[in-house]
Amino acid sequence: MMKKKGVVVVVGGGGWNRGRRRSLAIGILVAFLLTNLWMLSRIQHHNHSSSIIANNNNNDNKLLRFFKSNSSSSSTLSLLPEDQLPNIAIAIAKGKKKPSHQTAYARLLYKAAHALADNHYKAAATEPKDLWLETYHAVASLWHPCAHQRVWKPSQGNNGYIMVTANGGINQQRVAFADIYQEDYFIHYLQPDIRIVKELPKHLQSLDLEAIGSLVTDVDIAKEARPSFYLKYILPLLTKNKVVHFVGFGNRLASDPIPYHLQRLRCRCNFHALQFTPKIQATAALLIQRMRQNATHSGILDENLVGPFAKSKGKIKKDFRYLALHLRFEIDMVAHSLCDFGGGEEEKKELQAYREIHFPGLVELNDSTKIPSPERLKAEGLCPLMPEETVLMLAGLGFKRETRIYLAGAHIYGGKSRLNALTTLFPNMVTKEDLLSPSEIEPFLNFSSQLAALDFITCTASDVFAMTDSGSQLSSLVSGYRVYYGGGKMPTIRPNKRRLADIFMKNDTIEWKVFETRIRKAVRQNKRVFSRPVGRSVYRYPRCSECMCNTQEATLPIRHL
Repeated sequence: MMKKKGVVVVVGGGGWNRGRRRSLAIGILVAFLLTNLWMLSRIQHHNHSSSIIANNNNNDNKLLRFFKSNSSSSSTLSLLPEDQLPNIAIAIAKGKKKPSHQTAYARLLYKAAHALADNHYKAAATEPKDLWLETYHAVASLWHPCAHQRVWKPSQGNNGYIMVTANGGINQQRVAFADIYQEDYFIHYLQPDIRIVKELPKHLQSLDLEAIGSLVTDVDIAKEARPSFYLKYILPLLTKNKVVHFVGFGNRLASDPIPYHLQRLRCRCNFHALQFTPKIQATAALLIQRMRQNATHSGILDENLVGPFAKSKGKIKKDFRYLALHLRFEIDMVAHSLCDFGGGEEEKKELQAYREIHFPGLVELNDSTKIPSPERLKAEGLCPLMPEETVLMLAGLGFKRETRIYLAGAHIYGGKSRLNALTTLFPNMVTKEDLLSPSEIEPFLNFSSQLAALDFITCTASDVFAMTDSGSQLSSLVSGYRVYYGGGKMPTIRPNKRRLADIFMKNDTIEWKVFETRIRKAVRQNKRVFSRPVGRSVYRYPRCSECMCNTQEATLPIRHL
């Protein structure tokens, strides 16, 4: 029996129909728990040094020197006027310098550096009006949380017990529910929905679950399985043996079709039943306060995220706002994408070696099938945004050089040098390692899930959240939470990588003003407010009747089951 890694729930009784519904409810709960834990565990500890109190005036010369020294013709770039910057691609093609990721977009980065430096000295320079605001606030504000409204009356439960153990690699296996969430709060909050206990009754603890056929692995259940699968194959095991243990259970229940009341239970678990432990809440509150330079008021979501450690509610002044950035550019993402990131043959060999160890199936597929070229993958928006592209996007959107940025993410591929463009253009970019003292962060260092929770909270509470990959699990969870509790006032930057790729392809000829206009249009088009698409996760898209209510629609009736 695993008390921390596993979850034990008591499955309903009261007849066949109630048993069926209860089994479905458990499936939802199980899928939710492990998906959520998996999401949070994706971000790991990394080291990055910067300063939130950077002196911008002293860094202006450094900013321009950096991009001059990192161009393929650094010896002449500093002597040329801006309209005569060398064509980096041509210089590389002629063999003047070995390709390096540092030369990527050097011309645009140089122009971005000029624009940021100029705006720093212009007292009248202002950011775009909608940069820190939800573009479609009037529409977004019509939606408000209502998953806490219960729409069923479950039975007491006597069909049996379901145990759950998380799947995945070492990081996922180390995840323990009580390490990041308040276990007793979770059990108490969901008591009207489902019985949850911390361990099996003694007469069931000695059972050999594998021998009796009650051990179910992820091999036994297809991803996105429908409820009918559980009714047909799992419910008979449960009623017969009184216990079923799911091992390696994750993403094993479909998003649709799901009965209305069970989808609402899914939302209730995600947005209401989970509260972080006081240890995490207290430290996350420190991170938020320091990002806001100890502002006297808290943000919209602080109370939901850090509970009693939040400051009194109030409007955050402009000088205390911050942007959170999730840079999804770890080696696993980079290698799996099969894209080219400007590192030449050395990079290709390194990523291929990583694939052979971690993604052998992908290597075999690539050998036997004609995979699209890196250029085609890039054009289709299937490549992770490089740090250089990310900084250009932020500069193009109009963020000032003084903007405080909280960087969340694991070990960035390429190390600190790959972040040079970001830290040079935006010197007030920091991580949790920069904001916390050694004694404050030490209790978390050996717990990747707790470090991920700190990143999750600080990103979710930010005044603006920017992601570089809309498919990232953590980014999806953060953006969904901001939609659910944000009241239409928590903007998220979700880039369309296909449109950005088309813009970046013109990096050798496009002028900065044109670049700014196109970047802003591409990002603004991706901010539209819409209901959850069929088959998509309610954690990422909570705007649906099961999770949220729209003030323009009639109130949904309570269902008694």
